[in-house]
Order: sequence, then C-alpha cells, then structure tokens
Amino acid sequence: MNLSFRQLRVFLEVAQRGGITAAANALHLTPPAVSMQIKELENQVGLQLFDRHGRTLTLSTAGEYFVVHAKRMLGALRDAENAMARFKKLEHGLLTVGMVSTAKYFVPRLLALFREEHPGIEVRLTVANNREALMAQMEAGEVDLSIMGRPPPELSTRSEAFAAHPLVFVAPPGHPLMRIGHPPLKALAGYPFIVREQGSGTRSAMESFFAEQRFEPQITMEMSSNEALKQAVMADMGISFLSLHTVGLELRLGLLQRVDVEGTPVMRTWHVVHLQSKVLSPAAEAFRYFVIERGEALLVEHDTPLLKA
Repeated sequence: MNLSFRQLRVFLEVAQRGGITAAANALHLTPPAVSMQIKELENQVGLQLFDRHGRTLTLSTAGEYFVVHAKRMLGALRDAENAMARFKKLEHGLLTVGMVSTAKYFVPRLLALFREEHPGIEVRLTVANNREALMAQMEAGEVDLSIMGRPPPELSTRSEAFAAHPLVFVAPPGHPLMRIGHPPLKALAGYPFIVREQGSGTRSAMESFFAEQRFEPQITMEMSSNEALKQAVMADMGISFLSLHTVGLELRLGLLQRVDVEGTPVMRTWHVVHLQSKVLSPAAEAFRYFVIERGEALLVEHDTPLLKA
C-alpha cells in the first residue's frame, strides 16, 4: 500500500465526525477534496472503510480496525517530528495533555500559567471519564502527557508524583452528620451513598479506605459524572466521597458541607505520566517540568482553606 499521512488524517477526521462536510470544515478543505482522499485510501486498502447512509458515514468493520493502525502511524509521525524539534531547540509547538475528569478542576489553571511563560506553544486538552479511557489514549499516541492518580501498572510508563490529592466525605447543608462534629466512619452506616462508577480513581480510593476500615456502605446510586453526583448530594439524595478539588466552589458557597470523618481526608497523589517509549517534545518536556515544580504549590493554595474550614 502507498498511503499518505494526509489520507490518514482525513480518514480519522471523517471517522470522528461521521460526515464529509463536517470533516472538510475541520480540515479547512472542500468536501470534494475530502471525498477524493477517502476514495483513494479505500482503493489503496482494497476495502470499504465506511458504510454510507445518505450523507452520514459510519465505520465498517474493516474501518474500525483501520482506525487503530491509522492512529498508531500518525502517533509515530508525531514522535518523529518531536524528535527533530529537539535538535532545533524550538520553544513552540503543539502540546496535548490528557487527564482524568477529576483533574479538570485544576489542570486548566496550570495550563494557563504555563501559557503565560510559553505563549508560543499551542495546547490541546482532552478529558477521559476514567483511567482506562486515558490509558487507551496514551497507547494510541493521542496525548503527550497525562495527569492522573494511580500510575497504570499495565503500561510501561514514566510516572512522577507532583502533588497530594485529598478526598473527603460531603453532605448537603444541615445533614444530621454535621451535628456530630468529628464522626467515626461507623456513624455513616445507614445513610445512603452516591458514588462514582467502577473504574474511576475516586471509587477505587473509596473502596480501599472502606476495606481498611472494614466498613460496608449503603450504596444507592452510581454516577459517572462528578457534576451530576454533586447535584444529587445537594438535592439530599445521599452523602458521597469525592476529591476535594471537585467540591471547592460548592463548599465555599455553602451548597455542600464537608463531613470531617475520622481518618480523613484520605490522601492520594497526583502524577504526571507518559509512555516510556514516547520521545517528549520540547513543549511536553517543559510542561512536565512545570507541573513538577509548580503543581503542588497551586493545589496547596487551593486546598488548605477548605481543609481548615
């Protein structure tokens, strides 16, 4: 096959957006030009990569397999470009940062500060709902660096801790637990719990803490969104266990209250992670260093008032 990287980029854009026109707009090309690239690619592969339904395109079975290889090939090209940029010692380029959803409450602030010092670097940010999704992005070469809690043992990575990650119990204002002051964990028995879904870092930290304390919660609801979970607690549907980073605004406004349970906050650690095999660009290397040097101070400034409240 005599494939071009342009064909691969066009193919992935059409696969993501599900149509020729939307992909053309994103790529700043005309729809006929995109159609021609897809037709040439399918001729090269010898298979139909899309099923056509009017103007809507969906991946065929062959197309779904080809997506994986296309992402790997483009990832390898980006690694080669990054390696060449090292020799040029450029202070501009593209930085793609992946993060678990809980990190979205502080990573944008880190990136804003980073951009003040490195205005020539273009930054892209992707949010994965859980660590498994973020690991898939890392394997596919879609992100340069990842911000996450537990480093993934399934992958060969370089992982560096940069800040503490406190997790706390929260309840709606006026909840009976708030009258106890500093309740033991067993005082939470009988109250309904609203928790994150299986596979999330928050859920894993909660289960580890409960296992250590030999406590079995009364789980009545699971949610895959921190925002939906907070709304449910504010509606007095139950209590929850969340990252302190996610509830800062609600605690300051009095919409939620922290339950100062014995043994909390439960402390975990934030890491900046990348694949061992990945050659970091100067932009990614600069951000890695920035996170390690500045990340802890930013989070301590944010968290300390909330822990003292």
